[in-house]
Parts: sequence; C-alpha cells; structure tokens
Amino acid sequence: MSIQNNGPRKRLLALDTATAVLGVAITENGQLLHETNATGERNHSVHLLPIIERALEESGTASGMLEGVVVGVGPGSYTGTRIAVTAAKTLAWAWKVPLTGVSSLHALAWGGHEAGLLQRSGEAEAASSGMDWIVPLLDARRGQAFTALFAADGEQPPQRLEPDGIRLMADWVQELEARLQDAAAEGTQPRTIWFIGETGLHGNAAALGLLPEKVQVQVVPYELEGRWVGYLGEHGPYSEVEQVHGLIPNYTQLTEAEVNLRRGSEGSLKKQ
Repeated sequence: MSIQNNGPRKRLLALDTATAVLGVAITENGQLLHETNATGERNHSVHLLPIIERALEESGTASGMLEGVVVGVGPGSYTGTRIAVTAAKTLAWAWKVPLTGVSSLHALAWGGHEAGLLQRSGEAEAASSGMDWIVPLLDARRGQAFTALFAADGEQPPQRLEPDGIRLMADWVQELEARLQDAAAEGTQPRTIWFIGETGLHGNAAALGLLPEKVQVQVVPYELEGRWVGYLGEHGPYSEVEQVHGLIPNYTQLTEAEVNLRRGSEGSLKKQ
C-alpha cells in the first residue's frame, strides 16, 4: 500500500518492541524501503541493534540520511516497550535527529485494518465508501486488554475516538455497545467494527456477544508490522534533538514492583 504524503520527503527509522514482534522499518514519504518483523521469544534487547544495523545497510541508509526516529511507546509489554524507547532515544541523540513516539495500538489498528480489508474480496476498493471502527487488542491478562478505539474512512491514519488504556473486556464490550447505540441514533453508525490484534482470548463470539446484530463485526488476528509505526511517524510531531530524552513510554499500568512499593509507602504513612 502507498500512503499519500505530499509534504517534504522524510526517511525515517521506525522501531517497536511493545508486543511479541520486534518491528524495525525504514520508510520514506509513505514508501517502505526495508522491514524486519522478528517473532518468537521476547528477547528483543539482544536482537534489536543488530536488526537496526542490517536495516540501515540493506536499505542503503546512512545515519546522516535519516530525518528522524519513530518509536512505538506502547502500551504493551512493560520491558519490551522500554527497550525500544531507550534505543530510540539513544540513537536520536547520537545521530542528532528528531524523535517522535507513536501509539503501538494506533499502529496495530492501522496495519490490522489494512490487512483485514485485503483479506476480504472487493473490500479494499470500497475502503473509502464508509467509516469503520477499529478496536486494537493486546492481552493484558486477567480478562483485561490494552485497547483503544479508532475510526477509519480512507488511506489516512485512523482517527482516535478513545484513548489507549487497559480495560476489562466485559466492561469494554458494554461500553462499545452503548457507543454504537448512540452513533446509530445520530446517524453516524460505522459500517463495520473491527477487532484487531491478539484476538484469541478477547475476540471470540462469547466475548463480543453483546454487540448489536445490526453492525458487522470482523475479527482479525494480526501481529504488528514495523512499517505502520513509520507511517504514523511521518505525521509527527517531532521533538527537538535536545529534548529526545523526555520521551516517556505509555505503560498504562504500574509494574508489580511499583504496586508493592506504593503499598509499602502508603502503609508507612498510615503508621506515622
């Protein structure tokens, strides 16, 4: 797919390690120059830098040719998200290029929606004829998912309707149902609602059974591809080189150690 971008040409290095996929891509003005999506064991810290080096070499990209670094800031794996963000900040600082962070869920939603359209006969050609809602899903355990809500009606990036967050799926489906009913009353009901990503636990018929029968539901198992991080990054905004270390991952929840530390702190305050 070619993303329309009429602005200045931008060659970007894109990284994401928030999921089980280690995604690295080189994009330029909506075109993919190189991409590696490594799946398997979550050992991203070992493989990330060699894959970046190979991506630069195979795409004929010297660091001086890059106009920016793009990184998925999560939410997703706590450790995984931190790996890519740390690497991106280090490289942007060393190469003296701007840095931007994008939502890993936003990239998942865009890439999975495009993949789903291509799987359906004739749907790709009809992509601009109506609005779709996209619900990206990454399993967060205990009946929860990292998720958000986006709307798509063409080749531009999906527009955000709800923020990234960790939600109980049972409550989230009810919230989506209420929102769909409101949209129907306003005449803005989507053509299709897509559930994208780690759908094995949360995208089954039982989990989605509350959704109205009027709306077509599509479930697409999908693993994030690095190119969509780069395509999102082409829309910016970018930090100044001096501010790259201010980029913060979007964890959406505390780690177990942080929870225990906070509980300990609260207990100490109560004793005083």
